Amino acid sequence: MPTSDWSSNFTARVAEHMRAARQSAGLTVAEAASACADLGLAVPKTTITNLETGRRSSLDLAEFLVLAEVYKIPPVSLLFPLGTTATVAVLPNQEVPTWDALAWFTGEDPLEKPAPEGSPRQVLDVFRAHRDAVETALTSSRLAKERRRKASTSLDPQRREQLLSAAASYEQVAFDDCRELRDFRDRMREHGMALPALPDELNFIEDIENED
Repeated sequence: MPTSDWSSNFTARVAEHMRAARQSAGLTVAEAASACADLGLAVPKTTITNLETGRRSSLDLAEFLVLAEVYKIPPVSLLFPLGTTATVAVLPNQEVPTWDALAWFTGEDPLEKPAPEGSPRQVLDVFRAHRDAVETALTSSRLAKERRRKASTSLDPQRREQLLSAAASYEQVAFDDCRELRDFRDRMREHGMALPALPDELNFIEDIENED
């Protein structure tokens, strides 16, 4: 397939999914344009209409991202619609399964060995691991607080003692998870990475980091 054909066909396919997303969101073209303006980027009604009808064969990246936000759909789902399309022409003359295309786009395609240090894929892997560490610390901290709350409201001395013992065990797990998250963030900082903000419940870890 010539590159020009692939480019226009790819844009047409994305535009079709964008039209479906707009309709699923219950928005008219005028409402979508107004919502874009509210987000800080003017996308005229004619631009949306021309894109959806195929009169426009290219898609501005900034407009694409803002429209995806207006339609409340992940941008990658507009590019590679899992569950609705079995394969996509991810590049000229490269028709592949939709999941493979999405995994390539997001850097999730499997590797036989760890990504090279400092490579874009390695940075992606680090931030995914950080996200998992944050979720683990949040979960264990919440469970610990819930066990401590139950212990504080029990009027049965024996039951209270059991709950306090369980709470202490959960708190140790939460402590270990938070310490692991702190150490992970320290390693990210050592590699010069800009650290993601922590949820409010874990801000005490950030306070400890700032004290170091």
